[in-house]
Amino acid sequence: MVNSLVSILIPFKNVEDYFEECLKSIQNQTYKNWEVIAVNDNSSDNSLLIANQFATKDDRFKIFSNDESGIITALRKTYTHSSGNFISRMDADDHMTKDRIKIMVNSLLNEGQGTLAVGKVKYFSKTGVNDGYDRYEKWLNKLTTTGENFKEIYKECVIPSPCWMVHKEDFDKCGAFTPDRYPEDYDLAFRFYEYRLKCIPCTTTLHYWRDYDNRTSRTSEHYAQNYFLDIKLHYFLKLEFKPTDNLVVWGAGKKGKTIASSLAEKNIPFHWVCDNEKKIGKDIYGVLLEHYSALQNIENTKCIITVANVEDQMSIIAFFKELNLKPAIDYFFFC
Repeated sequence: MVNSLVSILIPFKNVEDYFEECLKSIQNQTYKNWEVIAVNDNSSDNSLLIANQFATKDDRFKIFSNDESGIITALRKTYTHSSGNFISRMDADDHMTKDRIKIMVNSLLNEGQGTLAVGKVKYFSKTGVNDGYDRYEKWLNKLTTTGENFKEIYKECVIPSPCWMVHKEDFDKCGAFTPDRYPEDYDLAFRFYEYRLKCIPCTTTLHYWRDYDNRTSRTSEHYAQNYFLDIKLHYFLKLEFKPTDNLVVWGAGKKGKTIASSLAEKNIPFHWVCDNEKKIGKDIYGVLLEHYSALQNIENTKCIITVANVEDQMSIIAFFKELNLKPAIDYFFFC
């Protein structure tokens, strides 16, 4: 598979201000055996014109139009027209470092099938990167450096959506872009996790991730917090929870209530704990809130933690350590 073909999949919509920079960063790759499969998702600006200009001069750029609407259907069409041994994603408003494809291909060739190549990312913005994205970047890159991304998958998306590469056979095994579940990048990360792909550690920045006010992840309803919680709970119940487990929700804030409400609707019994004296003893959704010390008397625990404060999380970890309970086995942070 030396010099294998890499398919770079790009759905695009109204990115005329950034698209040329994105496509040039691919054209300037040190690894040359690639194809770009770009699908226009009903752009109303000059994005398609820009894509076609590249395709006219370089036949490695292959441009199609989405017959439907939305990023999932656009991604499906990109994959349908791909021919590569390796599959990679790219966002049309970002750019990649010149060695990204070479580094990822070499990683996959060295490690073989059953692995996932990822790279460190760097956010950039004309107006400056906000604290939230800065924290996410540092957290994500720390995981990527060690390849332990999946250990914290229930917190946030642990695979940078425009910066991964995988063997085609593994991508098919994981279901490619078949599901209709949003956020689609987080769903794919969970399926990589479900099929036990191993993240290959990477200490190099391979992708520059652009932030701006009207990017899709900021404006689309599909990236609202409730969608993230729904997807976390879906895979938690599928992959982690067994009928013999005693399910516990820790936290009675907005996220805790959302999780508790979903479990109640699914008729899944659970304990509900917190440290808020004003809420302890209250009956919400038919479940009585208890002090978290009740966990000392609960066996076979599977605990969902919805507490976001970092200092509180450290205290929770210390508490579970005293009970000889392990992270990502007995308890899972959902934020």
